[in-house]
Amino acid sequence: MRILLLGGSSFLGRAFATEALARGHEVTTFNRGRSHDDLPGVEPVRGDRDRADDLARLVQRQHWDAVVDTSAQQPAQAATSARLLREHADHYTLVSSVHAFTGWPAQVVDEDSPLRPCPADTPPDQPFDNALKAGCERAVLEHFGAERALILNSGLLIGPHENGGRLPWWLERMARGGRVLAPGDPTRAMQVIDVRDFATFGLDALTAGHAGRYITTAPPGNVTFGEFLLTCRDVVGTPVGGGAPAELVWVEDGLLLAEGPDSVRPWSELPLWAPAGPDFAAVWLADTSRARAAGLRCRPFAETARDTWLWLQQRGPAEDTDDDGLKGRMDAHVRQGIVPAKEQRLLAVLA
Repeated sequence: MRILLLGGSSFLGRAFATEALARGHEVTTFNRGRSHDDLPGVEPVRGDRDRADDLARLVQRQHWDAVVDTSAQQPAQAATSARLLREHADHYTLVSSVHAFTGWPAQVVDEDSPLRPCPADTPPDQPFDNALKAGCERAVLEHFGAERALILNSGLLIGPHENGGRLPWWLERMARGGRVLAPGDPTRAMQVIDVRDFATFGLDALTAGHAGRYITTAPPGNVTFGEFLLTCRDVVGTPVGGGAPAELVWVEDGLLLAEGPDSVRPWSELPLWAPAGPDFAAVWLADTSRARAAGLRCRPFAETARDTWLWLQQRGPAEDTDDDGLKGRMDAHVRQGIVPAKEQRLLAVLA
């Protein structure tokens, strides 16, 4: 097949490109060429998807069997690309998110759950909002129709080349060793999916000509939070530079959420920590039965953690993102990780 990747060089796009090339497909990538190098073997086309003239230049005298859009964050982006590509591609796969559903993360969602209100013609350059992915979906469906569009509602993606900084932060924290603040309940079930398994399923679905919607993440309970952190510790092994091995110190939700200067922000300050309560009641319970029936398979978390740690060692330390000493990458909106001094204060007081 001839496949166009909108993006194609960073994390999820890279995973799609890697898998597509391995299957012998012809892959064109369309991106600005600023964040990462394209993989050898793809045909890179430089341009900005926010510029209609760049997209018009891309589609001149071109036709693809399928488009995979891993980079749409704004409905206006999705609308522009889908409008210009509808006569130049047979099929459009949009990577959306469980964020698009009104009830998530408080309620269990499936493919028939209502979407957040956000129209396809939402003006460009909106501030981040979970509803924007729903607008992207509506824009693609408006131009490609339900028969030619595949929507993949992603859960939490992790793995090598991760740019959200969650699993990398925990691995690098274990590599510093010493007492590690472990938040909440170690038996809390999670559902995290390796980016390579996501890409494999997406390519299986689009090459089979599937349309419609799939919630694409691991089955609920594929790992507990305790297993997640212990695996990170065991994969890292001896701390970098020597020193005391990492020791998990579990602190209950309520103590970390108490008001005051040392209150901890869920999900990001201690990445993936989702305290018990109504707001996060179903964060790890999205219904994946439709995708699993269609062939989704997820590797053990230990394999993902091992491969991500190997990649981090090859990449080397990330640059500081500001002056507070935090290492690691930022995701698109919220920085990941607790300041070391704050972590030590909390450990001294609470554990």
